[in-house]
Amino acid sequence: MNCATQPVAGEDISSILIVDDHPLYLDALESALTVMFPDCDIRKAKSLGEAIDCCKRGFDPELVMFDLKLPDVSGISGFKRLRAELPSARILVISSLASVDLVQSLIGQGASGFVPKDASAKELKSVLAEIVQGRIYVPKDYRTNNSAPRESASDACHPILAELTPQQQRIMKLICTGKPNKQIAYELSLAEATVKAHITALLRRLGVRNRTQAVVLVEGAVARQAATEPEARAFLRN
Repeated sequence: MNCATQPVAGEDISSILIVDDHPLYLDALESALTVMFPDCDIRKAKSLGEAIDCCKRGFDPELVMFDLKLPDVSGISGFKRLRAELPSARILVISSLASVDLVQSLIGQGASGFVPKDASAKELKSVLAEIVQGRIYVPKDYRTNNSAPRESASDACHPILAELTPQQQRIMKLICTGKPNKQIAYELSLAEATVKAHITALLRRLGVRNRTQAVVLVEGAVARQAATEPEARAFLRN
């Protein structure tokens, strides 16, 4: 991984924990993050146990860079344990394992995003710029079945979507692209309070508690049409 040459614009992250058992990648990621977040306290752990011990000793990271394949965990159970240990941290999963179902499951469990391990420093910087603003990042390849248009796939993936009002459908599609309420309001020429009211109504109609679960419902139905890698499938079962 080549280091990015400038800090992340508008960054507000003061502490980062990197959890990865590959020394070379761990050091390369630390070097890149040191440039992106020059005033940040960055610490490293080579296992889930080491990461949890670090937190129990008083380190409270705002952002965690987490590799799924660690020596002391199997499947996404490691992510779930870390999520429970750090309920307020933003967790970006970076893994060589990649499938639509796996990524959607991670987002449903509270991940702030997913990036393949072969992503460049430039790509990582762009992703982090989204995450530090409170957005959820999912690469396009892991959002939907690329063989079908996004709109028609979303409209057809769940019968309840057909019951949403046209405005709610438009808002739902923008939510699926990761747009925050303020941007949705701007693009649809609505008051932000009106957007919030529409979101509350559509979440109730979809039977979910938050916008992340709504995205998982919509995207997940389409994702089930896509092929899933065997190893990733095994991760989902754990």
